[in-house]
Amino acid sequence: MFLTIVVFILILGVLIFVHELGHFLTAKKSGVKVEEFGFGFPPRIFGVKKGETVYSLNWIPLGGFVKIKGETGEAREEADSFSHQPFRKRALILSAGVLMNVFLAWLLLSTGFMFGLPVAVSSDEVLEKHLGEVKVQIAGLVEGGPAERAGLKAGDQILALNGQTMAKEEEVVDYVQSHQEELIIVQIKRSLGEVKEFSVLPEEIIGATQKKALGINLIQTAILKYGFFESWYQGARATASLLLKIILAFYQLLKNLFLGLGVSAGLAGPVGVAVMTGQVVEMGLRYIWQFTALLSLNLAVINFLPFPALDGGRFLFLVIEKLRRRPNNQQLENVIHNIGFSLLLLLIAVVTYRDLLRYGEGFIGRIKDLF
Repeated sequence: MFLTIVVFILILGVLIFVHELGHFLTAKKSGVKVEEFGFGFPPRIFGVKKGETVYSLNWIPLGGFVKIKGETGEAREEADSFSHQPFRKRALILSAGVLMNVFLAWLLLSTGFMFGLPVAVSSDEVLEKHLGEVKVQIAGLVEGGPAERAGLKAGDQILALNGQTMAKEEEVVDYVQSHQEELIIVQIKRSLGEVKEFSVLPEEIIGATQKKALGINLIQTAILKYGFFESWYQGARATASLLLKIILAFYQLLKNLFLGLGVSAGLAGPVGVAVMTGQVVEMGLRYIWQFTALLSLNLAVINFLPFPALDGGRFLFLVIEKLRRRPNNQQLENVIHNIGFSLLLLLIAVVTYRDLLRYGEGFIGRIKDLF
């Protein structure tokens, strides 16, 4: 659990830091004064002023922040103020954080492909592409199902059932279907090569295709590698594909909210992300690398949603100002951003509460174990 917390803080810190670094570098390049670049969040431990910028180290180790002169509309007549800059420069500064998160995802995926990243594959693809390190893994478990109660976890690689080696996903499914009344000894391998055995009796699972099942969702994975130069191209393709899927997922989420269908069950808050971090930590470094890239793209899309207080909301107000050809009412805009920020906090609280209901007992239990 301690390792999970450390990895969670590191991942979140890197993603937020890279995002704010984008704003910082672009503002500096555009001739806008950056009053403070903070490592972590206040309260401040100490700060050092270099040039016109204070570089501070703060107590909360979750990324950082940038304080830009004129970002809330003040000092409009001063040349080094954000609000004094033309539309093009302000638009670039506002979008720089999002672009840096996309760049980070591309960098992670590209370098990951050089050393090999896990991908979901079918048996035909394994033969066709000559992929290596093929595994049948548990992608998820039915909550309260026999496999979860026995102690199996997401990410476990299934080695054998009752001593019979399982090399393909279909083999596992066929074996369970033909042994529904028997106690099945499931041999698995976890991260760091730990091999374990669990006894699981198939049970009736609501929605399962067979009468009785173990309560696991399977995925067949293999390690996909490319050469140095091709990795950058394949990394760009993977980044674009994931970005499109995330945008479509958020579109569906917002659509459901407007239609009164509520928040999607798949939406996770800080607790949910921490739980997922724990799962990928158990699966190994390659999965952490891939998970960080995915979170970076999620952060990019969330930040550019046209909602007040987010970068996308501020960008929207900038476009409105451009179309009106005169400055917005800054006091009204600030009020709207504050309301938007409050609503975001409320949404985070709701999602976190739901995550605690879903994961709370195990999550809080692990926290207690640390002390």
